[in-house]
Amino acid sequence: MRKKVSIEFAHNFFQAYCIQCRSLCRELRMPQTAFDILMFLANNPDYNTAKDIVELRGLKANLVSVNVERLVQEGYLDRREFPGDRRKTVLVCTEKARPAVQKGRELQNGFYEAVFRDVDAASRETFHRVMEIVEHNLNQILKGSE
Repeated sequence: MRKKVSIEFAHNFFQAYCIQCRSLCRELRMPQTAFDILMFLANNPDYNTAKDIVELRGLKANLVSVNVERLVQEGYLDRREFPGDRRKTVLVCTEKARPAVQKGRELQNGFYEAVFRDVDAASRETFHRVMEIVEHNLNQILKGSE
């Protein structure tokens, strides 16, 4: 029999992450959405446009626009022309962003450890391997729907 995962899992995961971020966001004087955008860009340098953030993070375009503008104004991000396409803008973390990103990565690592507390190394490895297979299968399904 297939074991059912709670429909609340993704919601609880996201809520727990936001709770873990609160104190750092307060310290940085940065809203959660701005922090999420900054960390997304820092952790995924190949996805560096507002469109990437909207599509891959599932944030509304107006929220991305407002928060990117804030991050640019506060000196955490620079806008650069996309090579070969002046209409596109690449978002790049600045030197000022480095300490915030470092603290963010420490927070994310701590969150990972808290989520996987009491899960042995072999089970973690199996989990990651299964997630890679599931991601591959999802990509195959998406390719077939084009």
